Amino acid sequence: MKGPDGRAAWTATVGTKGQIVIPREAREMFDIQPGDTLILLGDPARGIAIPPKSTFRQWSETVFGKGEDS
Repeated sequence: MKGPDGRAAWTATVGTKGQIVIPREAREMFDIQPGDTLILLGDPARGIAIPPKSTFRQWSETVFGKGEDS
């Protein structure tokens, strides 16, 4: 379901192995390709979020700190 401001919502079913299938429209919107690594963030009160893969570096630096330049 796509809203007027570009936001969207989808449903996904959890399989017996705990896997979910990301709907095609969501994969296209966020350019998610087979083999991509995604970050899942969890908060007991707010739920699970999957931020865009373009923010992976930002999230890893927030969690682990910036690495030293070589």
